Amino acid sequence: MTSISKIILSSTLVAVVAMTFFSAVYAQSKSDQMTNPLLQKSTLQYQSPPFDIIKDEHFAPAFDLSMAIHDKEIAKIADNPATPSFENTVLELDICGTDLTRATSVFYNLTGANTNPTLQAIDEKYAPIFSAHSDKIYLNSKLYNRIKAIDLNALKDEDKKLTQYYLQQFELAGANLTEANKEKMKKINEELATLSTVYSNKLLLARKNGAVLFDTAAELDGLSEAELAAAKDKAKEANHEGKYLIGLQNTTQQPLLSSLKNRATREKLFKASWNRAEKNDDGDTRTTLEQMAKLRLQKAQLMGKKSFAEWRLQDQMAQKPAAAMDLLAKIATPAVAKAKEEAKEIQNLIDAQKGGFKLAPWDWDFYAEQVRKAKYDLDESQIKPYFEIKSVLENGVFFAAKTMYGITFKERKDFPVYNPDVKVYEVFDNDGTSIAIYYLDFYTRDNKSGGAWMNNFVSQSHYLKQKPVIVNVYNFAKPVDGNPSLISFDDVTTMFHEFGHTLHGLFANQNYPSLSGTSVPRDYVEFPSQINEHAALDPAVLKNYAIHYKAKEVITKALINKIQKAETFNKGYQVTELLAASTLDMAWHSVEKESDFKPTLTFETEALQKYGLLVTEVPTRYHTPYFAHIWGGGYSAGYYAYTWSKTLDYNAFDWMQAHGGMTRANCERFRKYILSVGNSVDLNKAFKAFIGHDMQIEPYLRISGLVEKK
Repeated sequence: MTSISKIILSSTLVAVVAMTFFSAVYAQSKSDQMTNPLLQKSTLQYQSPPFDIIKDEHFAPAFDLSMAIHDKEIAKIADNPATPSFENTVLELDICGTDLTRATSVFYNLTGANTNPTLQAIDEKYAPIFSAHSDKIYLNSKLYNRIKAIDLNALKDEDKKLTQYYLQQFELAGANLTEANKEKMKKINEELATLSTVYSNKLLLARKNGAVLFDTAAELDGLSEAELAAAKDKAKEANHEGKYLIGLQNTTQQPLLSSLKNRATREKLFKASWNRAEKNDDGDTRTTLEQMAKLRLQKAQLMGKKSFAEWRLQDQMAQKPAAAMDLLAKIATPAVAKAKEEAKEIQNLIDAQKGGFKLAPWDWDFYAEQVRKAKYDLDESQIKPYFEIKSVLENGVFFAAKTMYGITFKERKDFPVYNPDVKVYEVFDNDGTSIAIYYLDFYTRDNKSGGAWMNNFVSQSHYLKQKPVIVNVYNFAKPVDGNPSLISFDDVTTMFHEFGHTLHGLFANQNYPSLSGTSVPRDYVEFPSQINEHAALDPAVLKNYAIHYKAKEVITKALINKIQKAETFNKGYQVTELLAASTLDMAWHSVEKESDFKPTLTFETEALQKYGLLVTEVPTRYHTPYFAHIWGGGYSAGYYAYTWSKTLDYNAFDWMQAHGGMTRANCERFRKYILSVGNSVDLNKAFKAFIGHDMQIEPYLRISGLVEKK
């Protein structure tokens, strides 16, 4: 046998081996597709996730295969020899990656609401992989050039809007960069994705480890029997039988501080909250977030922008950091002045009681409750028994939705869920048509991230013939030993707020998923949810859900009047702590030179001092080390959005009040111009069409009580 023959035989053998290998991989892929529930269109109503058969081990293979499929779909679009058109480029881009979307939508809700070490490990592994996958798409010059070649003037309505959307997304991602800079961008994005996941996992650990253990019930004087029982039960779960454990929520202030009579206990709980993620242990987030801040600056400067905030705000309502900071500054001055007035009132009360100490952050909520009682004859313990969680949901949130929009809800117990506490409802429109499936996850768990949120498992799309499947996640204390789950009025407001996001998703009426429902700018997305908060105080709604859990008596008109009159109480504090957090976020992301970054705690103090928001008695709503919104979530350089959206909200609510209130007619108008349009229209024009003028600051200052009403 000649050497040439040996080479041919060798090549043939390699080819056979290769073919055998790839055939095996292909067969395995086909097998995965047949057996992995994440790689198949769910047969449940509206493609709701089959949680009964989804296992942790399904995620990694689903990610691998769905990304490979997506890669092929993208290559086919980019390499299409036909002249670029909306149909063969933009539309194809928007509807591809179905398997990947299905798998990640389930995964990320689980990592937030019901995580475990396996899911956390998968999250850390795939964060940079997903980042690279996204870069492969948005830094693809062929794909970008095809979109650029489409004549926008020949398009209209959603087709035009979707094309503009993708052009902007490609340019924001760096599609215009040189190949060398694209590689730098990919590396930065991978590092940021990894660090964001590391941060979230560290913070979850910090929150869990930050729980405060107390030896006796006497230390917790002021808590209700149900709250004590919950603390005792939590201690038992943590192997501290006979003691009491108070877990932390994600905000600086903790809900129980308003009830705890023992000042040393209050201080201990507050400091546990404040210091949770700066203990030089595995839950310390400072090094991680400092690295992220620097990488974000590098990313922005690679894109030719001075700061990350300048880059980030290009597709937002504010558009420029200066516009966002201008709004914050205009509200900050009267808010801080109001907070100082409130602090003086509280200090006067402490002095009158011969407390002998200066007001500290851990005292504020406890004494503010007493001031509220003195000024309005109202305290939290007086009204909390009226806010039983199931009644608030069904007789409040659902009742308001029916009154305002005509929609109704039917509990469905035939749907599998990812945790036994989760409930499922089918939603019907005002004409009786079934429009959505709605999941609800009420109670706090050690494996659940703090806060409250809304997510889509399935996004609405007429083109894809999809109806929305939505989840709301909360962190309320779970009732124990047959006790009712009673919540504060702030928690009631949170329920109405998050359901406002759900309404935005329910009423989506778009052809394409990327423009559907809540897929709008960050500084607009909170607007529809904030409007829904006002329904909580509507007298007809309030008396329908505020029913005393023991006496079964409807809340009295006198008590309703007290709650309404007290609505602007403590607003100086509330707005100041929010503005402090918003300003912190913008300060971290407005740095233009890496040398201007300082250690976390120093940077925070100097930033708050610079903008006049370092008010000793009013701590920032989120201390930098546990500011999950901006380091582990999507609100980097965007936390100001709550204030921007609230300004839109107060403008819209002001219009409603001038036209008869939250009537069915006004709410249907709101549905038409705001809730149903998603991101398919110019949102500034949609807002103006609703109320007849552009956003103004005066309604915010007046309705929130920061200035005297004329």
